[in-house]
Amino acid sequence: MPKMKTRRGAAKRFRTTSKGKIIMNHAYAGHIFTKKTAKRKRNLRHTTIAHSVDVPRIKRMILS
Repeated sequence: MPKMKTRRGAAKRFRTTSKGKIIMNHAYAGHIFTKKTAKRKRNLRHTTIAHSVDVPRIKRMILS
């Protein structure tokens, strides 16, 4: 049976920390910034840790 291929779209969007947590960028940071407050836009610039429910699915996509 051949090796599993990594889902390249997911590999470009997520990365893992040394302890195995999944780091990702915030959503809603692409356009229409006029209605968003400065605080909200500033916080969207930073990365976040993926929710624990999503981690097994993301790991299957990027570590396979």
